[in-house]
Amino acid sequence: MKLLEKIKTKIIAAILAIWAWMKLKTEEWKLRDKVLAIWTKAKAFWARMGEKWRNTKAYQKLMAMEPLPRRMTMMLCGVFLLLGLIFGFNQLKTFMIKHFIAGMGLPPATVSTMVIATSEWQPKLTSVGNVRAFRGVELSTEVAGLVATVPIKSGQDVKEGELLIKLNDASDLAQLNSLKALADLAKVINERDRQQLAIQAISKNVFDTSAADAKSKQAQVEQQTALVAKKNLKAPFSGRVGIVSINPGQYVNSGDKLLTLQTLDPIFVDFNLPQNNAEQIQVGQVVEVTTDAFKDASFTGKITAVSPKVDTNTRNIQVEAQLANPDKKILPGMFANVNIKLGEQVKLLTLPQTSVTYNPYGSTVFLAKPTGKKDKQGKDAFEAQQVFVTTGSTRGDQVAILKGVDEGATVVTSGQLKLKNGTPLIINNTVQPANSPNPKPQE
Repeated sequence: MKLLEKIKTKIIAAILAIWAWMKLKTEEWKLRDKVLAIWTKAKAFWARMGEKWRNTKAYQKLMAMEPLPRRMTMMLCGVFLLLGLIFGFNQLKTFMIKHFIAGMGLPPATVSTMVIATSEWQPKLTSVGNVRAFRGVELSTEVAGLVATVPIKSGQDVKEGELLIKLNDASDLAQLNSLKALADLAKVINERDRQQLAIQAISKNVFDTSAADAKSKQAQVEQQTALVAKKNLKAPFSGRVGIVSINPGQYVNSGDKLLTLQTLDPIFVDFNLPQNNAEQIQVGQVVEVTTDAFKDASFTGKITAVSPKVDTNTRNIQVEAQLANPDKKILPGMFANVNIKLGEQVKLLTLPQTSVTYNPYGSTVFLAKPTGKKDKQGKDAFEAQQVFVTTGSTRGDQVAILKGVDEGATVVTSGQLKLKNGTPLIINNTVQPANSPNPKPQE
């Protein structure tokens, strides 16, 4: 309660102080005399206007009317006058607001700029592809059986024809030896019949039967030899085996994937390019390949084949390139970035990609044009001017400008989203957007 009383006392004291100040200023500025003078002039003006009004024919006609119609007429005139005053006040307010806003002008925008210049540009096609082995296969056996020996180790380099896995073939070898004995016997009998036929001791029919039996027995030997060979899985070509998870004593079925064999040197890269680049692709062109696994290394190769048809779903052309891989660093299945160089280097105008605004109706940039005036610091003042440009290929953070801007022009590189033609510019180049042709990830 004491606090409320104290606040109330202070408020009353402040009001009394303000009232005393107003009375003092009224006497000091002679406001009473000025207000009375204005009031006297207003009364005199109103009296003159009333005298003129009473001398008009409209006043005479109004006074000649009946009391009720006269009051209605006066009320309607007052209403129309009030509406006119309201309308006039709104129009005046709108005009003053527009005049005030127009006098303020566009607010300045802070941007960064750079002078566009030419740079050496290597025309090239870029794509992404997959690494594929020169030769690669998932090995399996044609017959089922029990694994006898596995003479290789995981990741071992093998030569063509080297034994990889041997299945138990003891019974098959025994059967082969039996068939060889029968084949030898049939051959001996056929030779004896040949000699007897020469002296007419047997008929020709008996000799033909023994000859056919000898050939049949030899064919059975060859069939069994092929079956024994199927029990020995050998390398169909030179390469490196994958992870060997087969062990002696394990039973495998025909068609089971046992291990992988890949030829790593040389190696292929498969990639796709749009159909509009078909004219620029030729067998023998040099390609440069990089992978995420070896960021600081690049591998050079040549295009070895171009697909003779275009994919109807993607409208792309498949291209095959061959790379030398003596260190066997590149592995099948890796993701690869492919660059194909096209001709000699050319000079092109380049800008950071952030400086270009891409729209459905065309790409635009903002130029910093001098106004011929000075700013508050005495420096040259600039304003924004939007122009259309034709962009070309991209390279890292840069984009080539083919048409629309001349060399030496000052281009806004950041902050252009808040600009329009005529916007005053405050140039601050302490921070510039990335403009590297070969950007690298930052830690």
